[in-house]
Amino acid sequence: MGKFSNTWSLMGASWEVLKKDKELLVFPLISGICSLLVLASFAAPIFISGEWQPPAESAPLSEKVNYYSLLFLFYFCMYFVAIFFNSAVVACAAIRLKGGDPTVKDGLRAASARLPLIMGWTLVAATVGFIFRIIEDRFEKVGQIIVGLLGMAWSVTSFLVIPLLVVEQIGPIAALKESTRLLKKTWGEQLIGNFSFGLVFFVLTIPAFLLVAVVAILTASKFAIFVVAGLMAIYFIGLALVQSALQAIFQTAIFLYARDNQVPHGFEVEMLREAMRQK
Repeated sequence: MGKFSNTWSLMGASWEVLKKDKELLVFPLISGICSLLVLASFAAPIFISGEWQPPAESAPLSEKVNYYSLLFLFYFCMYFVAIFFNSAVVACAAIRLKGGDPTVKDGLRAASARLPLIMGWTLVAATVGFIFRIIEDRFEKVGQIIVGLLGMAWSVTSFLVIPLLVVEQIGPIAALKESTRLLKKTWGEQLIGNFSFGLVFFVLTIPAFLLVAVVAILTASKFAIFVVAGLMAIYFIGLALVQSALQAIFQTAIFLYARDNQVPHGFEVEMLREAMRQK
């Protein structure tokens, strides 16, 4: 409950920032559309070829090379879309948290100006994600445990990379090192884990499921169920957009606090300290 309460406070502070710049929701929306287009462009040829399963150990080398080359390209494209538009949100959030008034153009301009840095970080992040996927494919359940542990460590060390790319404009490897240094300087060896936006948003999805269940029980009308299900889908999309924007705003606030040791406007020092304390 303490974790939920602290997350709610962090979300409230991030929400106040988002209310001043509602146009920030444009970035996760475009990101989601582009991700769907990337997914469709890869899914169609893979479905037609029937090669959606990892090749067996006994498979020819050429088959393995083709499969994993295509998989890496898919990871790279998906990561690039997410990182590019997340960088745009971070750029706008940094302007707002410093007292400015950002626009969508500011975000797109900042992300475009840092395109080489974003491409570099995309390559690093996609490679790590690709390696995690290979481990899962080859070692199954044991691989999932290994990837879970490695993924947690990777999430911690890379937590401030995108704000560093955007604000400091340093390279991906330097940003990764600086992200680790800032976290250690500000919170020591403590974990990022006393907040969970995903947990709060999961709770917010429950009423939608309950509404569909109630409609299904009380009425036999397929049309009514279809309408409610459609509204639920729209509600989920809205939640996903807000969650993405709020997380980027919070990430930026954490970065500014860790770098300057000053609390960004709209946040409280205890709130930020609690977010990063050891579980």
